Amino acid sequence: MSLRAESVTAGWRRGHPVVDDVDLTVEPGVVLGLAGPSGCGKSTLTRVLALLHAPWSGTVTVGGEPVHRYRFGAPAALRRRIGVVFQSPRASTDPRLTLDRIVAEPLRAAGTPDPAVTARVDEIADLVGLTPELRTRHPHEVSDGQLQRACLARALAPEPDYLLCDEMTAMLDASTTAALVSVVADEVTGRGLGVLAVSHDEPLLGAWAGEVVRPWSRVRPCPWTG
Repeated sequence: MSLRAESVTAGWRRGHPVVDDVDLTVEPGVVLGLAGPSGCGKSTLTRVLALLHAPWSGTVTVGGEPVHRYRFGAPAALRRRIGVVFQSPRASTDPRLTLDRIVAEPLRAAGTPDPAVTARVDEIADLVGLTPELRTRHPHEVSDGQLQRACLARALAPEPDYLLCDEMTAMLDASTTAALVSVVADEVTGRGLGVLAVSHDEPLLGAWAGEVVRPWSRVRPCPWTG
């Protein structure tokens, strides 16, 4: 079952849609690339699919189940099925938490017992290349690449069905980019994770994604505004 946007229109100011009548489907076991220049609406569409922003019209379905509420109103069971990694790791982490606690956040929010949290954090931290020493540090004590590893680990910790990567590698060096893309690829082949890889870096998407789409080209002759 897929994560799907059907005829979705969304934006931030009424009368000025950023995403206009867009259809997009993320299938299990597939990496779908979403390409486009900055400001074309990629991040807005990603936030709608992540259930973080309500569309003005259209429908989002998660595994065939229509979504009627968004943000904190969305059912927890649906939210847990979707992991998200944003472009800026510093903007999406609590500076007061260690990397260990950042990775554990969604597990604790779901009421996972402490022994299971510890075991899963150990497993996923090792997978993304977070050493025990790094895991005790706070965001200001690590590099962007190290912090983004923690953000990816956090997104994957609950074993979501879908992962949305919104410019996940835009702030990273080539070696870290390759490492994180490899982790995601292993999740795709290993357990059928469905991935939306969002980027303006077309060569990266060409190497990473099985298919690259540019929805705005079907909607209007120029990129979305906003």
